[in-house]
Amino acid sequence: MNWSEMSDREDELRRSVGDAEEVRAAFEDLPLMMAAMDGPELRFVAANAAYRALAGGSAFIGEPLRGVFPEVGGQQVFEAVERVYATAEPYSMHEWRMQFGIDDSGQPKELYLDVHLVPRFTAGGEKRGVVGYITDVTALVMARLAAQSKAAEVERRYEQARDVIALLQRELLSPGLPVLPGLRVAASYLLADADTAAGGDWFDALPLSDGRVGLVVGDVVGHGVAASAVMGQLRAIAAERLHSGANLPDALAALDAAAGRIPGARAATVCVVVLYPASGAVSYCTAGHPPPLVVPVSNEPRYLPTSGAGPLGTGSGFPLAQATLEVGDVLLCYTDGIIERPGRARAASGAELSRVAADAAAGRGLRTGEFSAVERVCTHTLELLVRATGHSDDITLLAVQRREPLPPLEVRLTAEYGAIGVLRTRLRTWIAELGVSPDDLFRVTHAVNELVTNAVDHAYPRRGPMWMRASVDTTGTLHASVTDLGRTPGTADLISVDDLAAIPSHLERGRGLAMSQRLVDVLELEQAEPGMTARIAHRLSRPARLLIADDVRGAPSPVPAPGAPAEFLLILDEPSPRGPRIRLAGPVDAETATKLRTELARRTASHTHTLTVDLSEVTLLASAGVAALAAARAAAPADTLQLYAPAGSEADQVLTLVGFEHTTSDPDRIEASDGGGAATGPS
Repeated sequence: MNWSEMSDREDELRRSVGDAEEVRAAFEDLPLMMAAMDGPELRFVAANAAYRALAGGSAFIGEPLRGVFPEVGGQQVFEAVERVYATAEPYSMHEWRMQFGIDDSGQPKELYLDVHLVPRFTAGGEKRGVVGYITDVTALVMARLAAQSKAAEVERRYEQARDVIALLQRELLSPGLPVLPGLRVAASYLLADADTAAGGDWFDALPLSDGRVGLVVGDVVGHGVAASAVMGQLRAIAAERLHSGANLPDALAALDAAAGRIPGARAATVCVVVLYPASGAVSYCTAGHPPPLVVPVSNEPRYLPTSGAGPLGTGSGFPLAQATLEVGDVLLCYTDGIIERPGRARAASGAELSRVAADAAAGRGLRTGEFSAVERVCTHTLELLVRATGHSDDITLLAVQRREPLPPLEVRLTAEYGAIGVLRTRLRTWIAELGVSPDDLFRVTHAVNELVTNAVDHAYPRRGPMWMRASVDTTGTLHASVTDLGRTPGTADLISVDDLAAIPSHLERGRGLAMSQRLVDVLELEQAEPGMTARIAHRLSRPARLLIADDVRGAPSPVPAPGAPAEFLLILDEPSPRGPRIRLAGPVDAETATKLRTELARRTASHTHTLTVDLSEVTLLASAGVAALAAARAAAPADTLQLYAPAGSEADQVLTLVGFEHTTSDPDRIEASDGGGAATGPS
């Protein structure tokens, strides 16, 4: 090689090195995040600056994917990358919601990402790894959501159309789920991804005789109002037969007969399970329906074998199958919409369901501490699976978890005002373990509070013992009693249950017992020698979730967990353009009502302007509190005391129950919006 050729070669090498450096610089400067992974373990071999910024450095290079980002386990990220490597086919995830890292408040950081995964090959065409291209679209998604929230008129019309369908579905589906001492029950119903299409899926969880529980999940062929009507009829037949004491084959035979005479019912499928919570024994039939999934406490999830029965109305018999649940095991019944999602083979989708349900039950993946295991199975499973593929059919999930029965509550204290808050706190803590609905928590807490107050006020000349007992039976009915030993038959302060309805609302005497009777299903008074026992009974229930597609594209809202509200009353002055205003926070019971009476009397006696009392933060409004408000209104100059309790609040529910005039709209906001000329009236 002569000198000229050597010089040309050096120039070519310099140009090649320069080109490589330009490529490397361009790779580094790209605004999207890029990373390459090689081999079955998907070890990182390269990542640009944007990706390294997300990962917090470059120490992950050379490490496997699952070892680098353990916090995203259970969010279907690893599975997506591994599927691309296994199938050698590209895969994209649009606006994928992830929790990654911790924000400034210590909560999981929410991201929305567009992820494109493509297989990587060697020069010889052999499978080598996966390359990921990631764009952070969080700002765009949040901006779009903000813009959508401003489209008030469009949203209102959309909500009206959607609410009609939701109302139809709610009216035909089970009104609630039982709250049982040895089981935790949850359910979700997701309408097909067409917001105006009613569906033919149904579910039921039914306490039966001898402590048994019946679980039913069914699927009528087709969609629309006709399918919903058929579903409603079949659901009613199944519930009636099981409630009447029919055994499982007889209940299925009744459904089969109905499918032969109800148009549109033939070929409907159903899975019926009878569970004995005490022993964990399960008897079930899958009549053309996919089998239940069991998620054990410590082992791998498994599908139970099908029982061998065909769909309703097809002439099939109804053989049964048996299984056993251990304490802590979750049993999931579902309709085939969850395993027949677009772009997924049924077998692969079934495997996904078992894996994601197991992650949800164990609390892996999305973190929502307010949810129980069965609630996570019925919400996170929908979100994680449906957001990846969409769905074309209704999806119903019904999950139960076998638990150790909650022991009864028994508390003995001295009958004095200081005991009222103590007993209320003990009851709230105990009842929260059952997973009751906020409405039942409100009703039972208020009713028992009145029984305890009645014993404190009337049982003894000074002080004496009293007992509170509470338990839940196998029908889901809560029984609570308050007993004292201080009263004898004929005591003037005793009022019979028959007399309660006749008590005028303005009288204080007997108001608490009258409130209790209206709050719960049953109130009984039993006199002894000496003493009295007041008992309540109330059937507990918890709502299922009726969802549409938008509800599973973001985080589902948890049912608020019953908390432990403050047991002291605050009376706070608040600025108001309308005049004097105070806000009450905490419980207004027999112990704190005297303080409220004094404060209201002082504030209304010296003012001609209307005093607004904001009850939005009242955590308990007992009959003694209602009496204090009534006394203040009666003593104050005309129209100088206005009560504000937001719709659905604790105070609103009590005041509405006793027919006490108040407003559910904030007077200050009404005046601001109306230029000072709006008046508020009773709710």
